[in-house]
Amino acid sequence: MPFARLATATTPTCHIGLGLAAVGRPGYINLGRDHDLGEDRSVETLRARTHELLDAAYAQGVRYFDAARSYGRSEEFLADWLKSRPDVDDVVIGSKWGYTYTADWTTDAEKHEVKDHTLATYERQRAETAALLGDRLDLYQIHSVTPDSPALTDKELHAKLAEAAAQGLSIGFSTSGPAQADAIRAALAVTVDGEPLFRTVQSTYNVLETSAAPALAEAHDAGLTVIVKEGMANGRLAAEHAPDAVRAIAEETGLGADAVSLALILRQPWAGVVLSGAATSAQLASNLHAAVVDLDEDQLTRLAALAEDPDVYWERRGQLPWH
Repeated sequence: MPFARLATATTPTCHIGLGLAAVGRPGYINLGRDHDLGEDRSVETLRARTHELLDAAYAQGVRYFDAARSYGRSEEFLADWLKSRPDVDDVVIGSKWGYTYTADWTTDAEKHEVKDHTLATYERQRAETAALLGDRLDLYQIHSVTPDSPALTDKELHAKLAEAAAQGLSIGFSTSGPAQADAIRAALAVTVDGEPLFRTVQSTYNVLETSAAPALAEAHDAGLTVIVKEGMANGRLAAEHAPDAVRAIAEETGLGADAVSLALILRQPWAGVVLSGAATSAQLASNLHAAVVDLDEDQLTRLAALAEDPDVYWERRGQLPWH
């Protein structure tokens, strides 16, 4: 498993990774995006922003970087950075397939991405990813599996994924939606020749959406590395948008609402890697403070009270506009 390399890191931030969803394309659903990125979102501007973030993350001990075919040019930006840093040989690189980016570098497209979990899409996007990342790719994940995803039952696809695994690529899946727990458990049951297919799971878990926790614990116990995404709830837990309880605890700790929110995830025994979705170096630095936040029982109780019904959470997420 490539994630074994993370266990050898000695920095306190070794369990925080950097996701590139917010900087690999001009439009996304994160709150505060206009302030974070400004008006200039040209390809070269966001390429430079991505490289700045990657440099800052690596310098501060981050060793997992996460992209996707649907994150605009995230794989391209990441590949460029890796080529410019030949000394960087101790990172783990993950990407995802299953969504196609369709916004053509605009922020007002009718559709920004189209989901398709068929074998044909896997083969096309696997070739596209290979052309950019080559043998630097460690982990390839099915993007946003739901319980009814054909990727969970397509035996021909499973055989192709197992073939890639036999060649050294770790195979994983990510989840989205109010039935994440069901999707995780269904994926855990997928085997090829009696062996589990998936080695990692990447799911949404945060102060407001905790419903996947029991299934993620089961995945961890089954030997999968658990990667947590959307720990900031697409900006809903950032200081200017965070619930009063989060802001109050941040004041008590002397750190940011983001650090408090991510600290809650870091303390979960099943969490292997927690992604920062920072769009600026300042946000990244603040996110990394999560490693030193020590939440007491009273603070944990107050945070637990903020969890929303998953249907309510995902309905609200679905209403967030693309900025």
